[in-house]
Amino acid sequence: MNHLPLIIKREYFTKVKNKSFIVMTFLSPLIMIALFAVVAYLSQLNNDKERTISILDDTGYLEEVFQNTEFTTYTNLNGLSLDDAIALVKEKEDYGLLYIGKASSLDDVSGNVKFYSEESPSLSVISGLERQIEKRLKEKKLELDGVSLAQIEASQTDIEIGQESFDGEKSSKIDNVVKLAFGGAAGYLLFMFIVIYGNMIMRSVIEEKTSRIIEVIISSVKPIQLMMGKIIGTSLAGITQFVIWVILGGVLLVVVSAIFGIDLTQVQTPQQEMMNQAMQADGTQAMAENLITAISNLPLTNLIIAFLFFFIGGYLLYSSLYAAIGAAVDNETDTQQFMLPILMPLILAVYVGVFTVIEDPHGTISTVFSFIPFTSPVVMLMRIPFGVPLWQQGLSLLLLIGTFIFAVWFAAKIYRVGILMYGKKPTYKELFKWLKY
Repeated sequence: MNHLPLIIKREYFTKVKNKSFIVMTFLSPLIMIALFAVVAYLSQLNNDKERTISILDDTGYLEEVFQNTEFTTYTNLNGLSLDDAIALVKEKEDYGLLYIGKASSLDDVSGNVKFYSEESPSLSVISGLERQIEKRLKEKKLELDGVSLAQIEASQTDIEIGQESFDGEKSSKIDNVVKLAFGGAAGYLLFMFIVIYGNMIMRSVIEEKTSRIIEVIISSVKPIQLMMGKIIGTSLAGITQFVIWVILGGVLLVVVSAIFGIDLTQVQTPQQEMMNQAMQADGTQAMAENLITAISNLPLTNLIIAFLFFFIGGYLLYSSLYAAIGAAVDNETDTQQFMLPILMPLILAVYVGVFTVIEDPHGTISTVFSFIPFTSPVVMLMRIPFGVPLWQQGLSLLLLIGTFIFAVWFAAKIYRVGILMYGKKPTYKELFKWLKY
């Protein structure tokens, strides 16, 4: 008799009715949104406080360099001595004093620039001041050499190399960034799902084994059915938890924004202000248009279908190994010796995806690792946005399914013997002996 549906149902409801599962399902989004809201709120409060920086320029080269911004106001103190300027800044409790000392030449100015403040200044503020001074001194040197700045600006030409395949498919640099983002998100999500819910399956097997409940269950259920029931039931519980997190997190985000009056899309810091100014200078609107075009050019249908198949296949493959480990040991402490061989392929897949796929998605290393079943779920998902032939995807998926079937057989052999073994730490040699039983 097939007891698999009953086992899946039992495993699922055992998990979702567990108090700790319920608490973490609803508490985790609350904690995350609360932390995000606090950071956003504090950032908004920080934005309301303007920095006032006083400028004392004894060279006369940098008088018109510094322009007020939303966060920073510049005050000119030319004509005062350094001591008087410092005393005035301290009295007004300004953010600090930027002093450019006298220099015999433009080349000597860089060694005579100092910033005085009560406390250590922000790194972003100092970096911003340095960039403005460097730009002005460069322009001043060119003017003294008789070079026209207008001619230099007119001679500058921005080049963006158009990318197009031999079949006429156009792309751009931002296309590659978007593809990598989608692929990386899919691979990282799979990695985290395997680690979190694979451990949940392993702990579930250990708990039933140590409580001796397994001895009663195994008398009427085949070990492979029990193992698959645990894997599928726990997976469904994990999907349920994940869906609740997404829905509850979205609702809480809207509610918190409304209650505290925080526009999360407009929260800015001084660092973001400088980034926005740089982006506006380079044409943010054109970049946004390219981003939308890049997303629309993605093979979304292929991505969604491939994500589902590789996600399920990869998770089932690793879950069966987690279940086998749980059956082989008596407590979580003993699992450490068996965890490394499982985690290493996953970690390797992430590193290959990040450092190889981004550079050469169709290279030998990327292609080979996208066919190896223990790394293909992550690497192939990161390659697909860059355009992978369907036959390669199909072959990789067939290898993954075949390896999963073998892993289930392998894990079931260990599971059948291990769930009834107590009081002894198994070795790799003993695990291979169990395969013969």
